[in-house]
Amino acid sequence: MSSTSSTPPTPKTSTFACAWCGLTVSTYAADGTRRNHCPSCLQSRHVLDQVEGGPSDCRGRMSPIAIAVLRTGGWTVVHRCVRCDELTSTPVCTDDNQLILMRMAVRPLAQPPFPLEAFGTL
Repeated sequence: MSSTSSTPPTPKTSTFACAWCGLTVSTYAADGTRRNHCPSCLQSRHVLDQVEGGPSDCRGRMSPIAIAVLRTGGWTVVHRCVRCDELTSTPVCTDDNQLILMRMAVRPLAQPPFPLEAFGTL
């Protein structure tokens, strides 16, 4: 009689070093979703070519520049490559730095492209 042991699968753990702050980051967020940016400073690395598809040879640092809100209500971080200027977006993860997310979300209101005094005459 042969017995087989059923062992639970071991979770894959892979990490990357943040290109900006040096933090060792898990490629999985706290809720188990994959991540490609640092939860502390939200910086990323340009590894995928959004225009051509597939891997990118650029490897530049992707700086977070804005927050976009999807029709579903989900937030995404918009990144711009500091090397080639390509834009990408990636979903916000549950353990991302909330202070940085809110700063980016309110920046357009705090720094409008026109003088706020114009509202005084309306």
